[in-house]
Amino acid sequence: MPPAKKRPRAYDVARTRTAVLAQFAHVHTAVRALTPEQLALPGLGEWSVRELAAHLTTALERAARAMELPAPPGGPKPEIPLLEWPFSTAGNAPGIADHTRELAAARPDLDALYEETAARFTELVPADAVDRLVATRAGTMRLGDFLVTRTVELVAHTDDLNRAAGLGIPYDRQALAACTRLLADALADRAPGGSVEVRVPPFAVVQCIGGPKHTRGTPPNVVETDPLTWARLATGRTSWAEALEAAQVSASGERADLDPLLPLMG
Repeated sequence: MPPAKKRPRAYDVARTRTAVLAQFAHVHTAVRALTPEQLALPGLGEWSVRELAAHLTTALERAARAMELPAPPGGPKPEIPLLEWPFSTAGNAPGIADHTRELAAARPDLDALYEETAARFTELVPADAVDRLVATRAGTMRLGDFLVTRTVELVAHTDDLNRAAGLGIPYDRQALAACTRLLADALADRAPGGSVEVRVPPFAVVQCIGGPKHTRGTPPNVVETDPLTWARLATGRTSWAEALEAAQVSASGERADLDPLLPLMG
């Protein structure tokens, strides 16, 4: 019999909404100060820094736009569970890339774009509609769950922007915590078990991978890393081998190898 999956953790929708706005404000402050030379830099992928900065606004705009539309029809468990969201994103990449280029070209005034995006999100996305169904690229989700996914988008792309343009944009603690916990819980959901303990202090500790389960003392198989490295591993921005080589992750025990399970997101 396969190991039983744990009940998903609950997130406070009001706190998550506040964290999303706080992280977006941090990015807005940095984007407002970017020079033309910085905006023209490569954005750690196929986009320029300008395109990456424009793309960051879609993390909030998708939620605002979803709330403008009628709620999708309900039914018995119609929504995508939160822990399945990371595994449902890979097929969206081509459409996202095209939309990002179009957005950056159509909205050269990034400061105005950020102000408009924050205002629309604040107006349209309430803090008390956790179970309201919304249509997303991945499928129908509950608003509370979708807001948690926005923290992953914001944290991952803030990190991209920091590395591409040499910035030091800070991370809202609650946004970083929600991002870390969602990705850690998704790993445990993908590979349920208790033979390996994955620690991402100070925000998450999960057990995963089937096999002998420890009951007390130090577990025999432990993986530990920091939140940003975990986000990079889970989203494919760095590989398991690269993180080990750079001493950004420690792994002890013969089962403490997450390489076959990463990345979680395509």
